[in-house]
Amino acid sequence: MLSFVREFWLFMRVRKKYWLLPVMVMMAAFGGLVVLSQGSAVAPFIYTLF
Repeated sequence: MLSFVREFWLFMRVRKKYWLLPVMVMMAAFGGLVVLSQGSAVAPFIYTLF
């Protein structure tokens, strides 16, 4: 996992694609939210947000 993050950072630095960082952070946050909400008591509260 660490090698992926390092390689992604080098890709963004070389190609000047810094706008990808917030996109990837938000995708990871929503992915984590989906994983945590599966089969938990928090799920009804998360669904009311959307």
